[in-house]
Amino acid sequence: MQRRTFLKHSLQGASALLIGPALLHACDKNEQFSDKSVLVIGAGIAGLAAARQLQNRGFKVTVLEAQDRVGGRLRSNRSLGIAFDEGASWIHGVQGNPIATLAEQAGMTTFHTDDESIKSWDLGGGLRADSLYADQEEAFYDVLDTLMNSGNAGQSFETVFNNKYPQYANDRLWKFFLSTYLTFDTGDLNKLSSLLYNEGEEYGGVEKIATNGYDTIANYLAKDLQVQLNQRVTKIDYTAGKVRVSHNGTTSEADYVIVTVPLGVLKNNTIAFTPSLPANKLNAIDKVGMSCVNKFLLRWDTAFWDDVQYLSYTPEARDKFNYFVNVRKFHPSVNALMTFAYADYARQTETMLDAEIIYEVMKHLRDIYGSSIPDPVDFLRTRWNSNENSFGAYSYTAVGTEMRHFDDLAAAVQDKLFFAGEHTEIDYFSTAHGAYLSGLREAEKIIELQ
Repeated sequence: MQRRTFLKHSLQGASALLIGPALLHACDKNEQFSDKSVLVIGAGIAGLAAARQLQNRGFKVTVLEAQDRVGGRLRSNRSLGIAFDEGASWIHGVQGNPIATLAEQAGMTTFHTDDESIKSWDLGGGLRADSLYADQEEAFYDVLDTLMNSGNAGQSFETVFNNKYPQYANDRLWKFFLSTYLTFDTGDLNKLSSLLYNEGEEYGGVEKIATNGYDTIANYLAKDLQVQLNQRVTKIDYTAGKVRVSHNGTTSEADYVIVTVPLGVLKNNTIAFTPSLPANKLNAIDKVGMSCVNKFLLRWDTAFWDDVQYLSYTPEARDKFNYFVNVRKFHPSVNALMTFAYADYARQTETMLDAEIIYEVMKHLRDIYGSSIPDPVDFLRTRWNSNENSFGAYSYTAVGTEMRHFDDLAAAVQDKLFFAGEHTEIDYFSTAHGAYLSGLREAEKIIELQ
């Protein structure tokens, strides 16, 4: 799964990318700040990174987490005997990526998912020639490299693309590329900025998928931290000298608070801030987009599909079960495929019964492999948009977004209220490594105030 694949073309040859203060002070205990207290709201990777960094420097740190487990959107479901990562699954570029180092320290095992190991079928089950797929993919990247030159702040990617390339608007292969290589990594094309759709940096190297669960990183970071689970924060009052946080009918206070809840939670105003957050931060919360991606894992007693890493299918409908990850490649004893839904169709799946989703997925697979293939014996799914702990998957540059909004989301308030999370990391928004770096960044801000 090559995240922001098209950036490889524009960034190729770049010798170094900013990686942030990934491991600064991680074990440095020379300075002690035991008289200072910090409350971290959210035990996702951003909150855990910040908490660990500050605790290593001697701060008294408590993490408040609304769920019954740590990890946030690093969530692994092991009910079928393997780790189905409902949120983050891949390390997107291993060269210089702090997550690659962290994964090794945490004991997270990984597998290189080869982007070139793919077969593509058209509607009607016709196998597409590899050369045709490759040529059209290259043409697609060429369009992505230049479309922003025709964009403007008030128009979506979809509007500009359809106006400039009407010949591709209804081409099934191009709809697949738009869906899987763009919507998946960004957000709804009818809301995606036509100017900023390709913003964000990437690390070099191969893509690796977690094989024993991405949550191993969260569990590793949470070790020896004081994490209070099932604590839903409803109010943060930073009027007085200490910040007061209301959760589960009680109030805790600290010198500093780091808010690491997802952008979707901020958008839904589930936490009341007193006084109200600054206007520029509220504007950024409104303007930056929050995408929806849902994942589906299907298991059979026997495999019937080709022995490649990825199966692509090009139906008329965009964003609907058009890409399959062959789980057998990294779990040889498990006959399973993982597929996806994006944007509005992803949201629609959250209103559908399991049987309805399985039926729609199997229509696509049966168009490829024939009507006699069986239904799966097991099925798992996600519902990120209706999940009250996220209200979406990750942030993206929507129409109306300006890059400064990510910095506004990251800005501290009165040097006692701090904000972290993937949506606050201007270079690496929408990624697990961006969330991790943001937590370290906010911890350093607090350390530098001493």
